[in-house]
Amino acid sequence: MTGVHAGGTTGRRPEARRRSRAWRVGTPVVVLLSGALLAVSAPNSEGSDLRPGRYTDLAGLVEGEAADYRKVEESYQDLSDEVDRLSAGVGDKRVREARRRIATLRDPAGMTPRSGPGLQITLSDAPDELFDEAVERNRDLEPDDRISLNRFVVHQQDIQAVVNALWTGGASAVTIAGQRVISTTGIRGKGPVVQLQGQPFPQPYVIEAVGDPGALYAAVDADPIVQGYRKDADNPLIRMGWELDFEQRVEAPAYDGVVDLQYARPLR
Repeated sequence: MTGVHAGGTTGRRPEARRRSRAWRVGTPVVVLLSGALLAVSAPNSEGSDLRPGRYTDLAGLVEGEAADYRKVEESYQDLSDEVDRLSAGVGDKRVREARRRIATLRDPAGMTPRSGPGLQITLSDAPDELFDEAVERNRDLEPDDRISLNRFVVHQQDIQAVVNALWTGGASAVTIAGQRVISTTGIRGKGPVVQLQGQPFPQPYVIEAVGDPGALYAAVDADPIVQGYRKDADNPLIRMGWELDFEQRVEAPAYDGVVDLQYARPLR
């Protein structure tokens, strides 16, 4: 019998000793190789995701995730319609009062469509050839002289800065890629796409706002983050995509997605 006994351990079989030596030798080798790969990739990535989507099938990725989101949204809409049907027949005074309050808040919450004059702003990544040229130039430069590759892609903070500036300028409604932006809207970068309310959208990112065009433009023009982005748009070595157009009529559809409220609770 082999194993652990009260008086100590018995001898191991030869094959068990060979497997043990293989693990002792193989594990450090694997760890060292993994560290080497990380060391090689770190200087090029600069510690961030450099949009692997430049080299992958964006259309397939976006369509797959969008299809999953549409299924969830359809299920939510069916349940909401059922709740409305059931509550419409309730004669309770408190239910009627709640429904009146809901009707009053629908417009400021973004649940009704808006239209009117406004702005259209389009953000897009730098051209691929300029990105590739920057990678080549960086190889011959000292670290302090290299241009950051993060400056060649649109980040979620760029989109957020434009949207916040439009709100500051008095926008009554804002859309991204035709999707209405409300107070619970989350803008999150995820690999080669930006997720808006859980649904992925690839660049270019079209942002529209309903409001006084002059006031909207002044707010966007004064925003420091947007100013930094526009400098990269004017830089011939980067040429980030930036287009701003005054529109006589902007259509902002009502928000019809899932209203997902998340909040923290104090520890007790």
